[in-house]
Amino acid sequence: MRARTHLTLAAAAATLALGALPASAAAPPLTAAAVLTTGGAAGSAVAVGDVLAAPLAAGTKATFYSTATGTTGVTCAVSQYTSRVTANPAAPGVATAALTGQTFGSCTANVTGVTSVKSLTVGNLPYTVSISDAAGLPVTMNGGTAGPIQATAVLNSWFGTLTCTYQLSGSFTGAADNTTHGLAFRNEYFVKSGGSGLCPGEGYFSASYGPVADTSQAGGPVVHVN
Repeated sequence: MRARTHLTLAAAAATLALGALPASAAAPPLTAAAVLTTGGAAGSAVAVGDVLAAPLAAGTKATFYSTATGTTGVTCAVSQYTSRVTANPAAPGVATAALTGQTFGSCTANVTGVTSVKSLTVGNLPYTVSISDAAGLPVTMNGGTAGPIQATAVLNSWFGTLTCTYQLSGSFTGAADNTTHGLAFRNEYFVKSGGSGLCPGEGYFSASYGPVADTSQAGGPVVHVN
């Protein structure tokens, strides 16, 4: 009878000892979410190498105006943003991508003497894109090894074809938005680096893209920034 009592007390003591262990010892910690996920904040991490793409946000246009507050310049009803993920660490942190394409179409101009827009293109790709999960979800874009961020407009005019080239000396900055799953850029400042003397001396680019989708995954799920 005494031996049975001793066994019972020993079992109870072992149970209490296990219960007193810290949670970290009782079960492995949850893995931190990556900076970029699909399917929401607790979704799957976006894989390195995946391609992210987005059209212009519904009801918006990309603009390249000659002043920050004016409406004179080039307006495009179609644009596509494409990048490839190069790093996606655990949050909090900064994910990176290489911008491999930014195309424009259905462009018009309201500049005196310009009859139509032949093309608007970006050069010196790829660019380096950083997506942070800090307050405001800032997005920063910088030129790559080929050179600084560059935009070239080819315009048909009363005086013939005008080629206007602009470069961004610093960083291209914007912000992500988890409500629209988009990216927005406002009045990014460019200075003319070449072309006709009839071209404006500077340009201000604005555009909103979204939703950003992981086109490497089935169904193209939208991307969330944690």
